[in-house]
Amino acid sequence: MKNLVLLFFCSLVFSLISAQTQQVSIVENDQGIHLSVDGKAIILNGVNWDYYPIGTNYEFSLWAQSDDFIKEALEGEMSILKEMGINVLRIYTGIQPRWITYIYETYGVYTMLNHSFGRYGLSIDGEWVANTDYSNSGAQKVLLTEVTALAQEYKNTPGLLFYLLGNENNYGLFWEGAETEDIPEDDPEAAARARAMYQLFNKATKAMKDIDTAHPVAMCNGDLQFLNIIAEECQDVDIFGSNVYRGISFGDFFERVKTKLGKPIVFTEFGADGYNAIKKEEDQSAQAYYNLGNWQEIYENAAGMGKVGNSLGGFTFQSSDGWWKFGQTKNLNLHDDNASWANAGYAHDFVKGKDNMNEEWFGICAKGPTNAKGLYQLYPRAAYYAQKEAHAFDPFADGNNAKSLAAHFKGISLKKAAKKAKSDRKALLKAQDQK
Repeated sequence: MKNLVLLFFCSLVFSLISAQTQQVSIVENDQGIHLSVDGKAIILNGVNWDYYPIGTNYEFSLWAQSDDFIKEALEGEMSILKEMGINVLRIYTGIQPRWITYIYETYGVYTMLNHSFGRYGLSIDGEWVANTDYSNSGAQKVLLTEVTALAQEYKNTPGLLFYLLGNENNYGLFWEGAETEDIPEDDPEAAARARAMYQLFNKATKAMKDIDTAHPVAMCNGDLQFLNIIAEECQDVDIFGSNVYRGISFGDFFERVKTKLGKPIVFTEFGADGYNAIKKEEDQSAQAYYNLGNWQEIYENAAGMGKVGNSLGGFTFQSSDGWWKFGQTKNLNLHDDNASWANAGYAHDFVKGKDNMNEEWFGICAKGPTNAKGLYQLYPRAAYYAQKEAHAFDPFADGNNAKSLAAHFKGISLKKAAKKAKSDRKALLKAQDQK
């Protein structure tokens, strides 16, 4: 009996320890700025993650399915991403706290929880408003109520790393299109609206931190637009997050943020599509080339790696292809090859005056056909295998420095990555034929 009691007591203690909330901190020293979890420095090897089977769109919610369905879906996804070296996911609100904990305890992967903060509209007094006016008192009340409730609900959630507010909301100030397309030129009135928005970002951050002292709060901007206003109005935001699509290099991004803002950086979106708009065919090698180049700069600018030292890591866009992205509600069973925006930073398929970015092809994994259960399988692309090698490097491991980092990335072969992905491509084509 004593042994049984002791065993029960030990099990109870272990359960309590394993279920504790992590203390996440921003640490700054002479080496730079890094993220610390329970006193241990980590680099964010992240990915933008969602679960939309072919034939569904943004209206589908994994978290509304049965527990068995969710667990089977997560096993198919997390086992592959964990093997790649992913340690954190960007997930939008809708996921219940217990699933954040389940992902962490089962796969060792954290969650950055993202509230869109009115980016796609909001409901005020029962009426839907498609374009958020952040100076409106009703909108302010709704958003502050939502994010403080979020902090209250999730503050003791094991596996939660930090909160993220928004998704390039600055573009939404003068760009109302739902689909991804070329961002219009700045509206001259946008700066005034932007100031009200960034003031509210800061107010929301302070309110959340009053409730939850264990998790930082980040914001998500579109590149560096309105950086001067952000520096003036967002002093209480812990982390500057940004969606950045500049091609192979982030350029002066690190230096500008350090000089003007003085906050750590996390790249909330970046990467390349895996389709060549000129050749009209899949191009895994180009995608791997751009993604690997981006990750090398992210590591080079981490604390202690010899450069700016303000990079906390990033979230590759994205884990798997979004077959619904072009058209949103139509052709959901068709993998559209329409390029919907232009970016000269991706020179391999850029032609002036033509679009070259294929929104439905950003996955580092291709998506297999939906089976009878409503599930699907992932098929890694060359970018997956190249990034797997990249993530094997830990900037904070003893003995690692700028020299060892350069040697590590020099040893990554894009040809070998493409060769590894070739068999996955064949398996996908076979699965599609059988479907």
